[in-house]
Amino acid sequence: MKVIAADDEAMMLEELTDAIRRVRPDAEINAFQYPSKMLEFVKQTDTVDAAFLDVQMGSMNGIEAAKEIKKYFPKVNIIFVTGYDQYMKDAFEMHSSGYVTKPITDEAIRHEFDNLRNPVDEQEPAGLHACCFGTFEITMNGVPLKFDRSKTKEMLAYLIDRHGASVSSGELCAVLWENEKADKGTNHYLQIIKKDLIDTLKKAGCEGFFRFSRNEYSIDPAMLHCDFYDYLDNKPEGIWRYNGEYMNQYSWGENKNSWLLYHKS
Repeated sequence: MKVIAADDEAMMLEELTDAIRRVRPDAEINAFQYPSKMLEFVKQTDTVDAAFLDVQMGSMNGIEAAKEIKKYFPKVNIIFVTGYDQYMKDAFEMHSSGYVTKPITDEAIRHEFDNLRNPVDEQEPAGLHACCFGTFEITMNGVPLKFDRSKTKEMLAYLIDRHGASVSSGELCAVLWENEKADKGTNHYLQIIKKDLIDTLKKAGCEGFFRFSRNEYSIDPAMLHCDFYDYLDNKPEGIWRYNGEYMNQYSWGENKNSWLLYHKS
């Protein structure tokens, strides 16, 4: 499901996108603080399933923005978000899907997704998909990969960050245990999470994705669909999905996020 979230107040936009992400972690969320940027995205994308629009957005209000979006996607589900209720009549006249009043709650967002005016025909994405913008997640055919150890997921995240480049065991240990010295203990633990990664990928039917030798580790980027890779390839879906955050659960992701922010500015 492809979702738009728009609010001209940065803090409110963050609250809105966080609520949507908690309720629908599988959704592709494209967040905009400026209506002009949002409409530019709408003109370039292939579909929009739902749009959560703040009613008052400075240069263009949400009612006007909704009318523009509907020109391109008549079946889009429009959900207006506002701290006031005087716009409810206009919202109903537009045959909107719903109306959320601030402060935003997960329950209110969940109610709107459960009661969309135009049902969305959702198909599970085929193959491996990784989300690097925001919190790192990886799925196989729409199902999240489950690892026995959290360090296994972090190891895979770092290899995806390296975009197919080989990483030594020493570098991995330094990244995964940044405050500890590499010794027999960390090297032993690295072998444990290596096995966990192999077993998890094999169970998911994608064991060829992880490549390794005695002291070199990498992934096959050709087997992965990834928002970060789309960004590097200058694809619109990658550029628009970058929300100012990159693998934010890992401290080492801060350097790459700084690079992304520099190139976006």
